[in-house]
Amino acid sequence: FQKEVIKAAEAFTAIGYKHIETGTKFSEECCRYGTENSENINENILAKAAAIYGDGCKHVEKEQEDLIKLLSQQVLDPLRAMSAGAPLEDARHLAQRYSRMRQEAEVLAADISRRQARIREAPIPENVAKLHAAEAKMQELKANMAVLGKEASAALAAVEAQQQRLTLQRLVAMVEGEKTYHLRVAAILNEIEAEMVSEKQRKESAPPVIVPEHGSEKTMYYLAEATYPFSASSEKELSLSIGDFVVVRKVFYFPFLSLTSK
Repeated sequence: FQKEVIKAAEAFTAIGYKHIETGTKFSEECCRYGTENSENINENILAKAAAIYGDGCKHVEKEQEDLIKLLSQQVLDPLRAMSAGAPLEDARHLAQRYSRMRQEAEVLAADISRRQARIREAPIPENVAKLHAAEAKMQELKANMAVLGKEASAALAAVEAQQQRLTLQRLVAMVEGEKTYHLRVAAILNEIEAEMVSEKQRKESAPPVIVPEHGSEKTMYYLAEATYPFSASSEKELSLSIGDFVVVRKVFYFPFLSLTSK
């Protein structure tokens, strides 16, 4: 199971790098579009929204980088170190020694069976002596196998328990990291959305620009927001507070030109 966790973390990391690459490129395109249309950005709501989203994407990619770093430092590195650690290698060596010893016992058991058959056919002292030697070796081998088997079983059990504890810790760390990532990204996206919607509503609530032309005059009306307070000193003036909106009339005067042709 540890290998499956490692595979998943590696896949999440690869996807994260791809996400950063794509997100960074799109963020740059959004910012570029906003910059190229910055002369009239308060009127061009798309350029304003693109600039807002482009700046926000930078923070999203930063969170993705933090998640990749967490997966590497708190999940992949510890699990890989555990897979190549000394306790696991020692337990594997004990298990391999026990396996070789068991194979040796199987070969020796077959040899004892053959020697017993020979004695039944020819019970000479030489065959009997060889059988007794083989049986003594088998007894010694069985005793060694019993000791080594207990050592190997205990070592493997200890390693497995350690692996389960560490894997659980790393799995919890991965879940907590993903949770934090998604919460922070959601907060960033909520802020981006709120700012974009606010700009959209501001644009939609603004009165249309009226441009009447009368002879030599051109008049433009537009909505303006007060950034400083103003106290009226007469009835012809208007008191303003910060944040108040007023309709401003701007008049352009173009004198007539007299052209004479010859």
